[in-house]
Amino acid sequence: MTGARAVGTVDLDVDERRLAWVYLSRVVQGPCAPLSALIASVGVCEAARAVREHELPAALRGPTAARRDIDSAARDLETMRRIGGRVITPDDDEWPQWRMLGLDQLDTDRDREAAVPLVLWARGPLSLRSASERAVAVVGSRCSSGYGMQVAGDIACELAGRGWTIVSGAAFGIDAAAHRAALAVGGPTVAVLACGVDRPYPAQHDRLLGAIADSGLVVSEYPPGVAAQKHQFLARNRLIATLGDGVLVVEAGLRSGARNTVKWARRLGRPAMAVPGPVGSASSAGCHRMIREGEALLVTRAEDVIEEAGPLRLPVGDDAADPGHHLRGAEAEVYAALPAIGSRQPRELAQQSGLELATVRAVLPSLELADLVGCDSDGWFRTRRSG
Repeated sequence: MTGARAVGTVDLDVDERRLAWVYLSRVVQGPCAPLSALIASVGVCEAARAVREHELPAALRGPTAARRDIDSAARDLETMRRIGGRVITPDDDEWPQWRMLGLDQLDTDRDREAAVPLVLWARGPLSLRSASERAVAVVGSRCSSGYGMQVAGDIACELAGRGWTIVSGAAFGIDAAAHRAALAVGGPTVAVLACGVDRPYPAQHDRLLGAIADSGLVVSEYPPGVAAQKHQFLARNRLIATLGDGVLVVEAGLRSGARNTVKWARRLGRPAMAVPGPVGSASSAGCHRMIREGEALLVTRAEDVIEEAGPLRLPVGDDAADPGHHLRGAEAEVYAALPAIGSRQPRELAQQSGLELATVRAVLPSLELADLVGCDSDGWFRTRRSG
């Protein structure tokens, strides 16, 4: 009997935590750095109690005021069960902890959307953690040309055929072309929405999103029933960038939202890539500017994308003369900034490499996982010495 009660207590604790995560997700509906900080400090159950009882620091009173008296957690979970979906919390094995490390390093005072999502709502059979282990985000213009649709489809088809997950936002144009190409070859694809996963957006992509949910994954940080709003797309873009090893832009105007996704990729230390178009094409003007100004690398085929995005997932190798010779982009620049002997703090590495401090902080954990760097009280250091 005692053993049965112990198991039951554990189950109750798990259920209480899940209900707390879901309640808080509904209260703030999107990224909320002060709430994430409170959860990290006191735990999710105590944070939920504090929100319910209005015992909050000043920074959380405004963001929680409108919905803190609404507790629909049990109903939200039932809604997800009814549509064949689920909620993924940081307590779950499916949570893409490795991917979230980059967001966890960003300065939320500078950009409030930079916070790690509280939970992710999902429909589809894929594990989010497994699906994002080798992935490329493909984004671009909604008003795409035939050229852009063909290039996006060809590259996404080749990547998906090689086992890469295609991550995008299910929008008109390039997003849809990338998803459809992955589906056509039976490859994995993930659609990240700026609304609840029970609300197809755009509505004309109901069948496309249904197909993605059948074999891939449709995810959102917004609870079921939440409609899409403009500011939510900007927050959604950070998740598209977070879930991929790199961001590929195929066609983008000068004011394209794809450039916002590229911004997130650069801040996270992920490579940003762009496909050039005809020199006079307004649809490719944004790609040309990003390439010209060094915001994105020029690529024209799947092999180029794999060369840039692949090093994050590939073994570094045993070249004693240059242990970091497989690295590219920000990873290579940070590694090069580390001295052969001695340690450096992230701020020193940012100054020496010319990268933003947030990018340096996002890159260092990936270098540590590759067994290239370590850290102690003095800072970060190389673990493999050049021969």
